[in-house]
Amino acid sequence: MIKAHLQLDAKGMSCPMPIVKTKKAMSDLKDGQILEVQATDKGSVADLKAWAESVGHQYIGTIDENEVLLHYIRKSSDEESEEKAFQQTISMEEMINRASSGGLILDVREEAEYAFGHIHGSLSIPMGELENRIIELEKDKEIFVICRTGTRSDLAAQKLDEKGFTKVYNVIPGLSSWNGDLSKKI
Repeated sequence: MIKAHLQLDAKGMSCPMPIVKTKKAMSDLKDGQILEVQATDKGSVADLKAWAESVGHQYIGTIDENEVLLHYIRKSSDEESEEKAFQQTISMEEMINRASSGGLILDVREEAEYAFGHIHGSLSIPMGELENRIIELEKDKEIFVICRTGTRSDLAAQKLDEKGFTKVYNVIPGLSSWNGDLSKKI
């Protein structure tokens, strides 16, 4: 059993709620203390790791205990933890227009989310696989990163930007506001 200074129950929640609740819980901790986040959403592994790295907290790791994921995050100093949103954003309408001219829609949701409905022609690379599959993407192509709410896609866009991709856009607000048809073909 790993000692944590605070436990957070995020079971049954999907993105962005585990991150939202984690942000709030981190404010109750002192520098160096450890938060245990209990989650059932498989996407929380990549989401919480990417979020912690983006704000300067130390993501220690995850233990899978009977279908409950126990995430451990060490709080950094408050000065290091200022969250930065990815600056290059795009609306749904503009994304559709520009994607039809050769841009790529990159869906970073989990495989199950993608299987139950996605924008036709989009490429599925779940957030947790992005680091290993980044070679599948072209650096000189426009990439429109999308998820359900814009939170996970923000973190993925930041990661692509760090790897030298310059034509990356986070689609705001995400598929939760999509009114068009969704494909279920994989």
